[in-house]
Amino acid sequence: MNFYKQALNGKLDLMEFAGSPVEEQVPDEYKNKVLRATLTFGDAMSMASDSLPGMEINMGNGYSISISIANLEEAERFFNNLADGGQINIPFAETFRAAKYGMLTDKFGVNWMVNCEIEQQPKQGLGRRFFTIDELPFKDKSR
Repeated sequence: MNFYKQALNGKLDLMEFAGSPVEEQVPDEYKNKVLRATLTFGDAMSMASDSLPGMEINMGNGYSISISIANLEEAERFFNNLADGGQINIPFAETFRAAKYGMLTDKFGVNWMVNCEIEQQPKQGLGRRFFTIDELPFKDKSR
């Protein structure tokens, strides 16, 4: 969690099982594990915890954490910090739908999507027309 605190320039608050109201419900080897970690950065907050006793731990690529940042410089800094020691899967660059977007796997195997939005006019964006649900071109309008 300290890596993420530094990478996202955040504030980290940790609560261990020891000293918590559920301390007596976990085995001794879990007392110093994290019951709740709260990471705040900018206007965002993320929470995490260690696994519970008896839970199988499987690292994998079945999920990605997405963060969307309004400030382009901050988004680029977060992307680079999270990528440090990891692998960039999609470089942080302009896309059809974002000022910049990129995907990476950090040094702990966690997948991240970092996005900086483009301010868009309603129903318009980069020369493309966006539809409301009623305007979708279905033959069957009952969908």
